[in-house]
Amino acid sequence: LKKIADMGKDPIVVLEAAIRNVGPRMEVRPRRVGGAAYQVPMEVRGDRREALAIRWIIIAATARSSREFHSFADKLVAELLDATNNLGAAIQKRDNTLKMAEANKAFAHFRW
Repeated sequence: LKKIADMGKDPIVVLEAAIRNVGPRMEVRPRRVGGAAYQVPMEVRGDRREALAIRWIIIAATARSSREFHSFADKLVAELLDATNNLGAAIQKRDNTLKMAEANKAFAHFRW
């Protein structure tokens, strides 16, 4: 957060915006019906949405190339700034999750 503040940005605003942007609205959960497992799209509750967003940001920061950055803090700052601007690997993960939920919309009637 100090590195973000040194850039002249409010670190709390950047962190909250990144978590809000990365948090998924929908996800698929497996549901067994009659011996078959269906991927049923479901809404994500608020606490799980935040947990997934933080987890995906950390994973994306860890996966960043080590040649560009000297420490994990630099990688995390870059990922938070990318997530604030709707860019980066964490945003791609959110988009892939949403696409999976959209593709399995036909199984939404199995939700209960």
